[in-house]
Amino acid sequence: MAREVPIEKLRNIGIVAHIDAGKTTTTERILYYTGKTYKIGEVHEGAATMDWMPQEKERGITITAATTACYWTRNGERYQINIIDTPGHVDFSVEVVRSMKVLDGIVFIFSAVEGVQPQSEANWRWADRFKVPRIAFINKMDRLGADFYRVFNEIEEKLTIKPVAIQIPLGAEEQFEGVIDLIEMKAIRWLEETLGAKYEVVDIPAEYQEKTQEWREKMIETIVETDDELMEKYLEGQEISVEELRKALRKATIERKLVPVLCGSAFKNKGVQPLLDAVIDYLPSPLDLPPVKGINPKTGEEEIRKPLDEEPFCAYAFKVMSDPYAGQLTYIRVFSGTLKASSYVYNATKDEKQRAGRLLLMHANSREEIQQVSAGEICAVVGLDAATGDTLCDEKHPIILEKLEFPDPVISMAIEPKTKKDQEKLSQVLNKFMKEDPTFKATTDPETGQILIHGMGELHLEIMVDRMKREYGIEVNVGKPQVAYKETIKKKAIGEGKFIKQTGGRGQYGHAIVEIEPLPRGKGFEFIDDIHGGVIPKEFIPSVEKGIKEAMQNGILAGYPVVDVRVRLFDGSYHEVDSSDIAFQVAGALAFKDAAKKAEPVLLEPIMEVEVETPEEYVGDVIGDLNSRRGKIMGMENKGNITVIKAHVPLAEMFGYATTLRSLTQGRGTFIMRFSHYDEVPQQIAEKIIGERMAGKSS
Repeated sequence: MAREVPIEKLRNIGIVAHIDAGKTTTTERILYYTGKTYKIGEVHEGAATMDWMPQEKERGITITAATTACYWTRNGERYQINIIDTPGHVDFSVEVVRSMKVLDGIVFIFSAVEGVQPQSEANWRWADRFKVPRIAFINKMDRLGADFYRVFNEIEEKLTIKPVAIQIPLGAEEQFEGVIDLIEMKAIRWLEETLGAKYEVVDIPAEYQEKTQEWREKMIETIVETDDELMEKYLEGQEISVEELRKALRKATIERKLVPVLCGSAFKNKGVQPLLDAVIDYLPSPLDLPPVKGINPKTGEEEIRKPLDEEPFCAYAFKVMSDPYAGQLTYIRVFSGTLKASSYVYNATKDEKQRAGRLLLMHANSREEIQQVSAGEICAVVGLDAATGDTLCDEKHPIILEKLEFPDPVISMAIEPKTKKDQEKLSQVLNKFMKEDPTFKATTDPETGQILIHGMGELHLEIMVDRMKREYGIEVNVGKPQVAYKETIKKKAIGEGKFIKQTGGRGQYGHAIVEIEPLPRGKGFEFIDDIHGGVIPKEFIPSVEKGIKEAMQNGILAGYPVVDVRVRLFDGSYHEVDSSDIAFQVAGALAFKDAAKKAEPVLLEPIMEVEVETPEEYVGDVIGDLNSRRGKIMGMENKGNITVIKAHVPLAEMFGYATTLRSLTQGRGTFIMRFSHYDEVPQQIAEKIIGERMAGKSS
């Protein structure tokens, strides 16, 4: 079956921004102008096409990355654009990260009023890590306080990769009429603000001539710096053609040397069509990027897959969703080869053969069935038992692509179903949620039998509980949010564990001596086998390690997991007849606990990076409040009459902060918070936490 469009006319793009920069509104306009939708869904009316979950409609935010395919004609050629609209809220940044793995290009949207905001910076760093080319769109040019030039400078100062303005605005705030195209040297003026509004291409107005010349000169200088031939031409004073500029800018964008910057007002329908042209002109097709690399699980050798239909099939599962009608939907990005509906694929991550049932081209939550998917394309597969990060491939040519690392949850909450009937249903739903979202975990407290859900923030858990009720009809009682504390040690210590059991018949014997020492924060766990002379037989050493790992799940201070520890097993003994795996597991656990007690155990708590934006007059109150929450002020900067305060604050002190900030700033302050690192809990507070935890366990 032939492709609908050739691979060089394919663009896989993500739309990424800080919350409220106008990302979903821009996507809605793109869908309208590409003919994908016939009316515009407005976010503020709760009717955006890509925000299809009830929770998204009510809150006016994007929670899940939605995908859609649309078509755009440029210079008489038809292109397919696969769009992934991603969330801006920090609690759902996992959606952005996993989308970046499968994107070829990104449109970063910045607000012309607020500029470069924290979540955009974080996402920009992720784009750097995944080496994704990008273009920037400065949105909301119609808003009071909009300033294209200030935001352009912020992009240059705060973010890696040099920006190059290929447009400047025609007016600003209420007077914003359109854009000046610095490449074509024409003005584009929208005649009204309604949907489908006509625009005209006109000569640049006289009052803009000087500014346009200045910015065009800047643009040409920036572009020619990336191309030796053009640089020579430029220095010789020769004219550089529009085609040459476009070609050089495309190359520099794909190589991530430059970021083209455009502007507009998506809400007022101005600037969207030139943005689509820029996606085609400057963002890569799958052919423009290096082939993907992976490891052959049989040989351990690195292999590559080129984006060609004739290469062996290789795809990455970047998202899993439960669908009430189709069961599990697995979103895949095909990097090479082709996959036909109802054929078998090899899940290399799970080492099993699976049947790919129907293939669906998704448009947010509506779909179109297709018979085949080819290199470079994105689709959803029905019937696979895959998880986020799995590699699907041809069984004869196995390959595993690099798996994404997701952060551990930092907040937990106890839940219990209101009825007995929901008990069984709940565990199935929690398993579904864990498959869909790698940053969501559900566990059962072994001592209390309570079900605990763990996530990245209060909103994250709130949404999960809401989904249980709406999608699956499960009502739950919810406990107070709890902080995910951890334990570690501060000094070296030696511990011994002996497990001897003599009952009638065969006994049990295991004996291990270990030395433990602290590792730098965030380094996890290291095990060193330092046994000489066979004092413990080789086959029992993994059992000792297993016992130690189990003991680390419940620390000795308050039963929290122990982290950042190196354990060296250096001595012990065994019994010819009575030694067994289980005996050495118990010995390993006892030795670890014995050593940990002597190694100055301490409690660790998650510290959050908090950024508060507040009008100047409330700065003193906001800082005072952050200090009272054990916060450390890390820095401040002014953006007009708004001050941005950056601080590190323990998560335990941040519950209910949204309400406090609203009352301190008369509703005008906003904040975002994301996990930063774990740090030691001050002694007095640690004693209180340990006391409460122990009282809770004994009650």
